[in-house]
Amino acid sequence: MSFAKLMTKSATTLIAAIALTISTFSHAGVDTETDANGVILAGHDVVAYFTENKPVEGLPHFTASYNDAIYRFSSAEYRDTFVANPDKYAPQYGGFCAYGMTFGKKFEIDGKAFEIVDGKLFVNKNLSVYEAWKKDVPTHINQAQAQWPKVKNVAASKL
Repeated sequence: MSFAKLMTKSATTLIAAIALTISTFSHAGVDTETDANGVILAGHDVVAYFTENKPVEGLPHFTASYNDAIYRFSSAEYRDTFVANPDKYAPQYGGFCAYGMTFGKKFEIDGKAFEIVDGKLFVNKNLSVYEAWKKDVPTHINQAQAQWPKVKNVAASKL
């Protein structure tokens, strides 16, 4: 193969790789509610919801990454607990508001409004929205479960 053809083939391969990389980054996190720094749950410790039954602020030096999100923890023990079984602790609907999901909408959350139902974490936009959601949790979960597959890979701004 001539040098010119080799360079053309290499350039084409490089361009394709760059396009794929840009495409991957443009969709990263669409299914996860994070802040501008990639932190989920407004920085709250996901394990503490289960073990302490309250929102606890995580610390920036106890972190783990899962599904394009950075989780913060209040201790190394909670971080290690999460890392051992992240599916057990990760919030439903990628950490988007559970009540908003009943309408097929992705709303950010403040990390303070949550409920654990059948061992799964559901978070809501805020305590006011949580009050509406908890009036009929089973129905709202069923509605949200039906909506999530339709909107999971759609950016919140497109809904």
